[in-house]
Amino acid sequence: MGKIIVAIDGYSSCGKSTIAKALAKYAGYTYVDTGAMYRAIGLYTLRHGLTQEADIVAALPLIKVGFILTDGAQHVTLNGEDVEGQIRTLEAGNCASRISQIKQVRAFLVAQQQKMGEDKGIVMDGRDIGTVVFPKAELKLFLTASPEVRAQRRYDELVAKGEKPNYDEVLADVNDRDYRDTHRAESPLKQAEDAIVVDNSHMTPDEQMKVIYRLFDEKAK
Repeated sequence: MGKIIVAIDGYSSCGKSTIAKALAKYAGYTYVDTGAMYRAIGLYTLRHGLTQEADIVAALPLIKVGFILTDGAQHVTLNGEDVEGQIRTLEAGNCASRISQIKQVRAFLVAQQQKMGEDKGIVMDGRDIGTVVFPKAELKLFLTASPEVRAQRRYDELVAKGEKPNYDEVLADVNDRDYRDTHRAESPLKQAEDAIVVDNSHMTPDEQMKVIYRLFDEKAK
């Protein structure tokens, strides 16, 4: 059975990373969290006070984003530093959404992502994987769920981390990110014509993974 490329796109807080990690483990594939790559660059701009597009573009050659395994889990590194915890905040997420609208930033990371998939056997999730990064991926999934469900999931994640979020603010943030992701000039979030839509609003984790595994098995065979 030959290896394939699995491209997973969708809205924020749809569980893309969780699903992609589980599928990669199931298939014995490599998992790449592209959203984390944008978050790492966003964190760099926050740390260095970079707000102007020209300054962010000029800094790209100084930024090296990588992945390491720590206690069996994949962590993101920024210039060699493990920043997995720092990139998972709302602030880093919002910054990632903003800098992802910059053409040069997207080109910088897309080139790296495409190189990662040269040998196939990869599961990659993000916003433009099936439309821009791997338009010829053998399996394309587009995940969606209602904004309210996604906001509750994000709220629960933040509470679990010891934070004290406000649900209405989290919902507003989800809607804002949806608008930015779907209306940006560069590689906006959209469903690829040949992508399979999976609405997990009312699915349990087990139910959604059964669907995903079945779709993968059908394509891989």
